[in-house]
Amino acid sequence: MSQQPNEDNEQHELNTYQARQAVTLGRMRYVLAIGLILVVVLFAVIYFAGP
Repeated sequence: MSQQPNEDNEQHELNTYQARQAVTLGRMRYVLAIGLILVVVLFAVIYFAGP
């Protein structure tokens, strides 16, 4: 949803919701947290299973 400039050359101020270019998902923090936990667990397994 883009706004076309009008013929009067008026400046329009957008609020933060209108100016945001991406969708914010609440689930993204869970994806990042689970990924981080899995990496830490994997490194711990490799470290303790090593020779």
